[in-house]
Amino acid sequence: MKHWIAALLLAASGAAFAQATPVGLWKTIDDETHAAKSYVRITESAGALTGKIEKLLDPSHNADVCDQCSGARKDKPILGLTIIEGMKKHADEPYWDGGHILDPTNGKVYRLRLTPEDGGRALQVRGYIGPFFRNQTWLRVE
Repeated sequence: MKHWIAALLLAASGAAFAQATPVGLWKTIDDETHAAKSYVRITESAGALTGKIEKLLDPSHNADVCDQCSGARKDKPILGLTIIEGMKKHADEPYWDGGHILDPTNGKVYRLRLTPEDGGRALQVRGYIGPFFRNQTWLRVE
């Protein structure tokens, strides 16, 4: 019986640890209006994280394009757009950095730091240029 309880506790702690990562589906919250805006799916491949807009919560924006973007993203649909690229786990720290995030409303690209909080139920998203930064807190959907 004790072995069964120990195995159950170990499995539960492993599930909690697995959630302390940015990988998953996140509800984005606008830092100015505090309204939920979209779902972003963050995935991992070869040690790097990528994030795409999976759903816009205001259906009237489903046909919007990134007209302020430059390069390959110029005039691409916001729905399905890759907005996070190149994120890697920072050695011995509880965050991921080294990548970038695109703000599709203005086309600007910011350096990025992602820090899971509240046992992985929230994600601090910090975009910055030089000493200036902007924070958002995203909420885990799954």
